[in-house]
Amino acid sequence: MKVGVLQFFGWADRRIPLASVYERAIERFEIMDETGYDAVWLAEHHFSGYSVCPSVHIMATHAAARTRRMRIGTAVSLAPFYHPLRLAEEVALLDHLSGGRVNWGAGRGFSRAEFEAFGVPVGESAARFRETVEIVLEAWKDAPVTHYGEHFHIEAVDVLPKPLQDPHPPVWMAATSESAIDWAAGRGFSILMDPHCTHADLGAKRRRYRDQLAAAGHSDAGRDIPMARLIALADNADSAREIARRGAQWTVGSYIGGGSHAPAVDPVERYVNEVILHGTPEAVIDQIQALKETASMNYLLCAPLSQATFNLLTDKVLPAIG
Repeated sequence: MKVGVLQFFGWADRRIPLASVYERAIERFEIMDETGYDAVWLAEHHFSGYSVCPSVHIMATHAAARTRRMRIGTAVSLAPFYHPLRLAEEVALLDHLSGGRVNWGAGRGFSRAEFEAFGVPVGESAARFRETVEIVLEAWKDAPVTHYGEHFHIEAVDVLPKPLQDPHPPVWMAATSESAIDWAAGRGFSILMDPHCTHADLGAKRRRYRDQLAAAGHSDAGRDIPMARLIALADNADSAREIARRGAQWTVGSYIGGGSHAPAVDPVERYVNEVILHGTPEAVIDQIQALKETASMNYLLCAPLSQATFNLLTDKVLPAIG
């Protein structure tokens, strides 16, 4: 099983210097590079202390400069907020600067605040995302790209540089909804699976993706399908559960937000009981093994909820499953 880290850049306490958030992440990347992680995947978010990394491509360049071996993934480049030619250029340049270590993940985003701030209508997000991905992949080919679409008109532009990897970096599409899974499978794209669905939903979505791939004439064999899971580890179950609870409270409060009506299920309890992998290293290893059976997990994308979790993940869990 491949093991990577989905890296957020949370700034929960703004009394802490922001520079320390980035320094801690870079130190983590160096440890990961030395201890056998397959990749770090960088999360792009805007206008929120949940993750203060508005440019995964700039951060990825810095990560590549401080590492030698592991791959650098975007999870994700929020495609609707880019001009596709600029996005193609940036990822291709990153591929060269990293020595061909880029994993490109693209997604449409869902934060209404981000769409409003960038002046992109939410209702256009899926169409813009899909058209942008199409143009990026065309721009990476040897010939100049010409495109006449709903949102972009491009006439014979030769995007440079082309990626170092041939024909281009491996590509994944973030797929949370059934419609996104169906579209990605129908086009033959591999998918990134999100950290916010329940373990049961993770398995159901994975099976749907496999079935939709087959229906479209594509093979599921040999694909790496990163499945992101929030993780809380400690030396005892109670401490791990408390880490999980704090992580759930922060996630619900700053990332997902509340609504005008009380939900039928407490969202914090839902995260703790059905979403987050938590417990001692041995218990979480068992939970991961279960997901191999129920969700065909072959690539665990960990989102550690504390530094202590990252340390135990590296020292105890990675050697057992990686």
